[in-house]
Amino acid sequence: MVSSLDNVQKAILGKIVMSEDLEKMATSLFDNQVPLIWATVGFLSLKPLASWFNDLLTRVDFLNDWIKNGTPKVFWISGFFFPQAFLTGTLQNYARIKRIAIDRLTFKFNILDDRTKEDITEKPETGCYVYGFYMEGARWDKDIHSIGSSLPKALYDEMPMMHFQPKEDYEKPDEGIYTCPVYKTLQRAGTLSTTGHSTNFVCDVFMPSEDHDSVWIKAGVAMFTALRT
Repeated sequence: MVSSLDNVQKAILGKIVMSEDLEKMATSLFDNQVPLIWATVGFLSLKPLASWFNDLLTRVDFLNDWIKNGTPKVFWISGFFFPQAFLTGTLQNYARIKRIAIDRLTFKFNILDDRTKEDITEKPETGCYVYGFYMEGARWDKDIHSIGSSLPKALYDEMPMMHFQPKEDYEKPDEGIYTCPVYKTLQRAGTLSTTGHSTNFVCDVFMPSEDHDSVWIKAGVAMFTALRT
């Protein structure tokens, strides 16, 4: 980023040749869009340049705090470049401690709507506390502890903190659960990476629901780790 910005400034001043790549970058900066040479090596995002840069700084702060102060008690899922690896690592740690095959493990999802991340003083005994999810098409109703219809004129709803708890041979209940897909961005589309994971899809989260899951499927309910702004 530093070198490319320096080259753009030199090209504008006529000190070096304005190449096609530098011209595209200058145009993106003028239009408040993330330059392609940054986007191709950066985290997946639909944000405009100003919001993208603020997001970048927040991610750097999150990781620096982790390095300086040790493992966080609560993890900001949006701050990971590859959240799938973080979740897999959580299962692997549990598998090593319990000495069981990781293939027998999956997550049970507990919605902690009675507290915030500021209330957490200790790490969970198993798994991890996670925040940073946003829901589209519905909301989390704290009164009934379940998915509910969106409020008027509210397109997205910030989800409460969640406990990703590893469970051995855990099976999703047949009723009262909506399997909610989680994506990094609102695009809901990605490609298969070399690791075998999607570049956009993160995981499925089992959400309590008093309505049949077809209601939320028709509404296109999903969760995301980042919005457009």
